[in-house]
Amino acid sequence: MSLKTVLILLGLALATIFALVCVLLTRERSPRTCQHLPPEQEDVEDDQSLVFADLTPEEMSQVVRYLQGHLGVPLVDASRAKPSDNCIAWVDLQVPAKAEVLRFLDGAGARPPREALAVLYFGKQPEPNITEYVVGPLPVPAYHRDVTVHKYGGKVPYHRRPVTGREYAEINALVQRELKKAPRFLAACCDSDGTDLVILTTAPRGFKSGDRVTWFVLFHNVAGTGYYLSPVGLEVLVDHGDLHVSRWQLRQVFYNGQYFASTEELEQNFVANVLEVVRLKQPQADAVLGSMKPRHPPGPPGPLQFEPQGPRYSIRNNRVTFQGWSIAFGMNPNTGPRLFDIRYRGERIVYELSLQEALALYGSNCPGGMSTRYLDGSFGIGRFAYELVQGLDCPYTATYVDRHYLAESDTPKTNQKSLCVFEHDPAVPLRRHFSDSQSFYYGGLRKNTLVIRTISTLINYDYIWDFMFHGNGAVEVRVHATGYISSSFFHGRGTDYGNRVGPHTLGTIHLHHIHYKVDLDVDGQLNSLETQDMEYEFVKDPWSTQNTIERPYLRRERLEKEDEAAFPLNAPMPRYLSFVSPNPNKWEHPRSYRIQIISFAGKHLPTSSSMERSISWGRYQVAVTRRKEEEPTSTSIYNQNDPWTPTVAFADFINNETITNEDLVAWITVGFLHVPHAEDIPNTVTVGNGVGFFLRPYNYFNEDPSVDSSDSVYFSSEQDLGACGANPLACMSSATTCAPHLPPFHFGGFLNL
Repeated sequence: MSLKTVLILLGLALATIFALVCVLLTRERSPRTCQHLPPEQEDVEDDQSLVFADLTPEEMSQVVRYLQGHLGVPLVDASRAKPSDNCIAWVDLQVPAKAEVLRFLDGAGARPPREALAVLYFGKQPEPNITEYVVGPLPVPAYHRDVTVHKYGGKVPYHRRPVTGREYAEINALVQRELKKAPRFLAACCDSDGTDLVILTTAPRGFKSGDRVTWFVLFHNVAGTGYYLSPVGLEVLVDHGDLHVSRWQLRQVFYNGQYFASTEELEQNFVANVLEVVRLKQPQADAVLGSMKPRHPPGPPGPLQFEPQGPRYSIRNNRVTFQGWSIAFGMNPNTGPRLFDIRYRGERIVYELSLQEALALYGSNCPGGMSTRYLDGSFGIGRFAYELVQGLDCPYTATYVDRHYLAESDTPKTNQKSLCVFEHDPAVPLRRHFSDSQSFYYGGLRKNTLVIRTISTLINYDYIWDFMFHGNGAVEVRVHATGYISSSFFHGRGTDYGNRVGPHTLGTIHLHHIHYKVDLDVDGQLNSLETQDMEYEFVKDPWSTQNTIERPYLRRERLEKEDEAAFPLNAPMPRYLSFVSPNPNKWEHPRSYRIQIISFAGKHLPTSSSMERSISWGRYQVAVTRRKEEEPTSTSIYNQNDPWTPTVAFADFINNETITNEDLVAWITVGFLHVPHAEDIPNTVTVGNGVGFFLRPYNYFNEDPSVDSSDSVYFSSEQDLGACGANPLACMSSATTCAPHLPPFHFGGFLNL
């Protein structure tokens, strides 16, 4: 081997060693750059938020065992219970009284006893009724007390109970038996023997208190797609009010604009050739209206957000903290998401922020559609919040949390990963300025936001519930509606009630109205309500008295009574509406939080309607009342099946009490009118179908609190902009080396249906 060759090999060896050293050094530095940093901790005791925590499955089971052994009556599992049985309908946390909780959180008070609220249907009694018990203390119950009369002024009539899954199964069996009485008609109208038709409930159920008579709409069922878009024109009215299922009856039949007393009469008219039949073919899976199956193969993946050094928020038990925010979260099986003890920089801003109700009110020229006023709380907004799809419903790297409930069963159930928490960058600055005069600099801050999200599937519609916490101390609440529209069979003057979206499908006009409870505590519990708006005044120019100028000025007003603070839906209201503290900020203005509503609500049901009082919260876009323990919610799940004598009527909350320096609650309605159109097929999109409100600091601070954010960016024309230490944006290239190892995709949401 020549000397030249040896030197060449030696040089290559040295180069290889140098390269390996560089790689090793890089790898040694990389973990320090990408290592997960512990999120900042807030000044809240780790277990204090447990006072608001949802019941655990073990606690639910303990309550069930206690009730089974201490009520002295036989209890049937609700999943099997007949209307004539006694059963446990549902169990949830009994939230302690606010005064008791605040003594514990803020003072030296004892931890309130942990209790459950258990709702029982007593069908096997001389006077069937609904009874509510508080059971405690948990985890080992030793007492129960009947709170029904205290809450509602008397026993709750049995007919007001929500319809159970067992009842729906019995109704479906009854409808199937009745359909067998019209075989030739079904073969002609629907290319069916009836077994492949599905029923969809409407609500409420009748015209007066005590009624339990429901229209059910029939649809073609095609596996893997939404049947809601395939009505066959047939609807049936079922009386299911009797305690004995054997006495339930089909009262009326509707088909293509005509009414009949029974399916036998329908068949007779068909055989006699006096019935106009629209002959439908069985829809095919590859061409059915509303299929969501992809029409093209997958394309390249879209953008992915990730945290280079791990999540900057922290979740412990039922509390999440993030850059000054602290929030206790939970889920009511009926009314859905609820947040408590929302603090920013250690100060409580909101004691309770909770969803109350979601109304969907329809119009149609078919009986099912025209009579539908769904109050989704009675169906279970929280209970039907299923597992979220990783990477679509929430970011792939979000934190997913299980939720547990006990409803219509003696066994607790778990909706895995049904709530998600994530930090979101919407790619718009929270604030920024580019200076192009006097001195040249740029200053800005990204609008990084903490999001708590859950999604409820309520028959055909999917509601996306978002609670967002911004770096400037603002809270944003938003709901998006998606899923399938509900439809009617297109006939006659159907387009008076919507748009035709298929050969025989009418997308029916409807409104979505959503109600929230916001118990603001702005710099303490005692607040007042102030409005601000602009007016013009015409004045002579001080420097030119022969001329006038139109000068805007600020009109401030303190509202003294509840009646003044009830702002009708869709009526003009002051542009600034604030909860104000008696304490001033540095500039001698009352520390305040402003309510700002983003809504496109439809018209409220006329007050002359016999059922309007059951949804009287919808009269107002905002109503502010004094907080009372005996007014915990604006509605009741029992209102759905007896709206004519509502168990809770929100209108009664407004009785002109003083609201100056009191503990106040804002009740907020948001919503939109939806006239379905061709682009709602296959699904309603979220674009343009989002409404909500903000809670914004207004003189609460002495300056924008986000100035203290470590995410702030500032550089001038005189700086080295590429220096990572001075400019965080210059660190982005190294941050991309910290892309996370994503776990394999998994979804178990079909397992618990």
